[in-house]
Amino acid sequence: MLDIAGKRVTVMGLGRFGGGVGVTRWLASQNADVLVTDLDPPDKLTDSIAQIQNLVDSGSVTLRLGEHNVADFTTCDVVIANPAVPKPWENRFLRAAQAARIPITTEIRLLIERLPSRERTIGITGSAGKSTTTSMIAHILRRVLGAEHVHLGGNIGGSLLADLQRIQPVDWVVLELSSAMLHWLGEEAGYKNARGWSPAISVLTNIKPNHIDWHGEFAHYAQSKQGIFAQQTPADIAIESVESASSQRFSAVAKAQVTIINVDAESVRSALPETLTLSVPGEHNRVNALVAGTAAAAAFARESRTNIEPGGRIHPRAVANAAALLADFRGLPHRLEFVGEFGGVRCYNDSKCTTPEAALLAVAAFEPEPGRSRIHLIVGGYDKGSDLTPVANLAPTLAGMYTVGKTSPTIAAAARLAGAGSSVIECETLDRAVSEAMSRAKKGDVLLLSPACASWDQFTNFEFRGEQFAKLVREHTKVGAPA
Repeated sequence: MLDIAGKRVTVMGLGRFGGGVGVTRWLASQNADVLVTDLDPPDKLTDSIAQIQNLVDSGSVTLRLGEHNVADFTTCDVVIANPAVPKPWENRFLRAAQAARIPITTEIRLLIERLPSRERTIGITGSAGKSTTTSMIAHILRRVLGAEHVHLGGNIGGSLLADLQRIQPVDWVVLELSSAMLHWLGEEAGYKNARGWSPAISVLTNIKPNHIDWHGEFAHYAQSKQGIFAQQTPADIAIESVESASSQRFSAVAKAQVTIINVDAESVRSALPETLTLSVPGEHNRVNALVAGTAAAAAFARESRTNIEPGGRIHPRAVANAAALLADFRGLPHRLEFVGEFGGVRCYNDSKCTTPEAALLAVAAFEPEPGRSRIHLIVGGYDKGSDLTPVANLAPTLAGMYTVGKTSPTIAAAARLAGAGSSVIECETLDRAVSEAMSRAKKGDVLLLSPACASWDQFTNFEFRGEQFAKLVREHTKVGAPA
């Protein structure tokens, strides 16, 4: 574990949405001499700067904005890299730090190294469904143990560094872990003798091509995701959600003989009672519920040493009982979020959908009722290098497809090749897409924003894109609230 107290620390990336705020405030609380550097100028970082202004005023934090200076990375004691920095092994400033033998770490490593107990951590990763599954696990644990004993963080819920004093050895920590975070948690990542880390209970929802712009190739992305299992010990549990026809088990990379639990569609049907009704639609969310129930039941079993079958398996009844606690789980904003019904058209905001696989799942959530032929789908956005053909191929089966953003022409062209004809409309902007869709939709139809792409070409983040969608729907229908 790197010593931080009193050290000169360079934080690479404050972020427009405060990605570096939590670690900066924590470093200052450790009496570190902190320099925050960001390529964006001050006028684009107003909100983030405001959150640390008191530290700047007191002299605890120095800002260098609008540029990076190599000297800031070679004359400090530690560099904190923002996981958003793509291909960090090629970044010239991080390479300069390595050449100068300056250790590089990240906020997530600072956190996990200081948690009171690795044995009471649950980590979740995946190309789709990880945020919902993470939140479901925390929901179940909080229903049983109390909110004060369950801490949600990582890629969701904000920084937990400030909560370290509140996290007790008996508490559970639930972490959503992105591929970039897991890359930085690997062995020798950032500095010599950096230890690899995996949670005691590791969950993988799926691995599909994603974030190729960050990783450079799918193989590196998949390898980073697999890191969630790599350092598990014999007492640990690996939970992998897989297609029943798949023979690949990413959890096989674990160095020890861990308990591996595979979850597929068949196990969902056999383990979850048909009477369990979730407020979040879709068969994929029933899979998420079973994965979450399995992880929570594993946590309860570790606490009580009960409900464990021979070979370390978790008793199916314990899993079903845990999943049943999700009946009142309301879902997450921007993840198949029901915006309202306007003029008889049900509108759903799935702006968090940034992969083709997630978009396919979102469309499938409305089968068999009302069915694909009643769905008006808005897709497109920033180009991450994903193959969008599977999404385009949906077009002939839909009531309409409305393409927006940078990938709009690509998706529209592929949709026409698939036989979509006039049912696909290149809209370029979200406001035109909403207008076109709502003018064509009929009572009983569904308007679904599930872009399959990131938002960065036209929106600062997926949250703002989703908020704008909800606003545009209401404005178009001249209704201030759902009917």
